[in-house]
Amino acid sequence: MSEITPFLKKLLTLPGLSAYEDPVREAIATEWRPLVDELSVSRVGSLHGVRRGRGTWEGKRPGILIATHMDAIGLMVTGVVDGLLRVTEVGGVDPRVLPYQPVTIHGRRDLPGVIVQPPESLLPSNTRGKPVRLQHLLVDTGLLPEEVHELVRVGDLISFATQPVELAGETLAGHTLDNRASVAALTICLQELKRTAHPWDVWAVATVQEEETYAGGYTSPVDIHPDLAIAVDVTFAKGPGVSDYRGFPLGKGFTVGYGANVHTAMFTALKDLADEMDLPNHVEVMPNQSGTDAYPMQVVEEGIPTAIIGIPLRYMHTPVETVSLKDINRVGRLLAEFISRLDDHFMEKICWDGK
Repeated sequence: MSEITPFLKKLLTLPGLSAYEDPVREAIATEWRPLVDELSVSRVGSLHGVRRGRGTWEGKRPGILIATHMDAIGLMVTGVVDGLLRVTEVGGVDPRVLPYQPVTIHGRRDLPGVIVQPPESLLPSNTRGKPVRLQHLLVDTGLLPEEVHELVRVGDLISFATQPVELAGETLAGHTLDNRASVAALTICLQELKRTAHPWDVWAVATVQEEETYAGGYTSPVDIHPDLAIAVDVTFAKGPGVSDYRGFPLGKGFTVGYGANVHTAMFTALKDLADEMDLPNHVEVMPNQSGTDAYPMQVVEEGIPTAIIGIPLRYMHTPVETVSLKDINRVGRLLAEFISRLDDHFMEKICWDGK
């Protein structure tokens, strides 16, 4: 397994639902602190780490922002009925995968729980034989009703409690690999840059609320004013139900996004570099809004030239997301090499030729 595995597995045991990222932010900050010159937290909660460049310019030194969102999907308590919890989703939760999953309820103290569903005979007749809808699912803590009312309130968060599992073939399964796999890749990049002189400033950013509002994607570029930006996120790996052009082989390389949220010069530079480094990669066609932090980073203020790197992931938005550690390492190496090659002439190449 990769040297990054212990850190990534730690991230996969932490909560940090969208808009409530404090626990995971603290763990990332601890890991990044020796790798950057300065750490700060934005007004909405994104983590900013900067490595100062060694180049000299008249005026402001150019900078690149690498965004990896750290928020997770999960559930929120909407009511308590006979000691059982009714819930709604935070982020895009597929109710088909929820029944009988272990969870943690973040009430007045953390409580273990399980997601349960009524017997089919007690469900509305028009829902029988179909996946149970979220409105019919409940969370059981095992406590008596009066104890639940003392410890759990409407609005309390519920996170997945599945533990990460190391699978064969240097793969890892667990909840929240979307997008903490990319946080791990950015960490590898920072480790590589620690040993490399780079002219530009590098902003490593763990953004908040990507799953719900893109709050970090919109606000961090305003704080930082980078010249370039790259969003690193997961994409669909081939697997059950994912067999067409929208899926990519697991463990056989990352994707370089091409489409509406990607500047053509950035795409070309990253694709050519990946090929030069002999890193397996695939072009991911993104003709519409990409569903990543690249969208808000591109459109905020002056329009930042932006690119997207994707890490193929199976079973997205489930408690057993599965990713290749090789792909994570490849992305980290690509980012570090790209950053180290940025010079005082690079921005001259950023022109829109429509190719």
